[in-house]
Formats: sequence, structure tokens, C-alpha cells
Amino acid sequence: MSSLADLTLARIRALHDDLVDRATTATDEQLAATSGASEWPVAQVLSHLGSQGEIALAGLPSFLEGGDAPGPEFNEAVWARWNSLDDRSKANGFVEHSSAIVAALEAVPGRDERTVTLGFLPTPLPFAAAMGMRLNEYALHHWDVVQGLDGDARIDEESAALMAQHLAGGMSFMLGFIGKADQLVEPVVLKAGDLVLTIDDAVGVTPDATPTATLDAPLEAGIRLVNGRLREDVAVEGNVTLAELRKVFPGY
Repeated sequence: MSSLADLTLARIRALHDDLVDRATTATDEQLAATSGASEWPVAQVLSHLGSQGEIALAGLPSFLEGGDAPGPEFNEAVWARWNSLDDRSKANGFVEHSSAIVAALEAVPGRDERTVTLGFLPTPLPFAAAMGMRLNEYALHHWDVVQGLDGDARIDEESAALMAQHLAGGMSFMLGFIGKADQLVEPVVLKAGDLVLTIDDAVGVTPDATPTATLDAPLEAGIRLVNGRLREDVAVEGNVTLAELRKVFPGY
């Protein structure tokens, strides 16, 4: 049976491969189209993932073994160089650098027992959870690109299920960063597909809690809601409104 790390890497690979196909076949007009990230054209989404891949590959030794990673000056220089590229070069750069980091992560040995170091966290994180964070990036930005190119996108069910599993496990700390529980005046237990969220003093995943509200949409819509990507109107039943939930999860 495949481990959580292996399943997550397989989904990252699938999303990467699909984005490579889209990046290499998109017209100039499509690359310039507004993506699901409304402030970015499609090319900028690809640039974000590509520059992120370049930075991640440079920091991979410290990520895996500890020690000093390249500093802020390195990151700033990478972003400045990518921002100066034209749209086609951003798409081509995405293909190069995303391919490199995905292949490097697939080659990491001992993934199930390994922990990794992230500079913004006080303690090491299981490798699988770190891959969950990367899946989150690929899945959301894949949605951004497909939304920009096709106009109607959903996160695939397999990715959504893995993202929900990570949010209930090693990635649960992220809900403290992205959820604004103080936006509600009373506690809410929201059921969104198989994801059950408690919004009280903080936001957390509580699978066994009794829901007080239900998002009338599949799990993937709940994942997009949590990440500030639920653009369409969806019915919510219970003691909270969609407008209130969007205040809790404004995006980032």
C-alpha cells in the first residue's frame, strides 16, 4: 500500500504534468488571460510556481538535512529575474524549474521516516506533511491556470481528498494561519463534503464533531473555500452564511 508521502508526490506529479502540457500549448493570448487568482494572468501563476521551484531546489539540502538555506537576498533576486521575463519565457521557465524540483523530491530516499526543516516553523515537519503543503500549492495554482484557460475549474477529487487528509493531520497548523476565527460571533462546526471544520477560538478539523452548518457542495469546494478560492455562490445551511465564511477564509 502506498504511503501518504508517495500518494501526495504522485498527485503533485500529475498536476505538474498537466500544467506542463498547458504551459507548452497555450497561446500568447491565453498566457495573458486573467487566471483564477484574479490579480495574476496565467503566465504569472506559472511564474510563481516556477520561481518557487527554483528557490526550493536551491534550498533542498537545508530542507532535508538542516543548516542554512539561501537567504532573502537570493529569493528577491530570483523573483526579480522572473518578474522581468515575458509571458512565454515565464511559461518555459515553469516547465524547466517545476520539472527539476518535482524530480528531485521524487528521488528523496526514506521519505516515510524523514523529517524536514522549514525556516518559518519552530520544529521539523514530517516529509509527507511538507509534500502536503506543496500539493496545496500545485492544486490551487492548477485551479488558477485551468480557470483562466477554460473558465470553469474544479480541484480533482483525489487531490481534494489528500488535501483534506493533510489538513486533518500534519498540515493542521496551517488553519491557524489562514483561518480568521474571530470573524464569527458564535462557534460553527461546518461540514464540507468529508471535511468537518470547527470554527471557535481557532479553526481546526474535527471529524467526529456534530455539524451546525453544511456547505452544499463537494469536498473540493470546501478545500477552495478554506483557501479563499470559492468564487461561485454555494448554498450554506445552518448557523453561518457563505459571506461570513468568506470572512473567516479570505485567502492569502
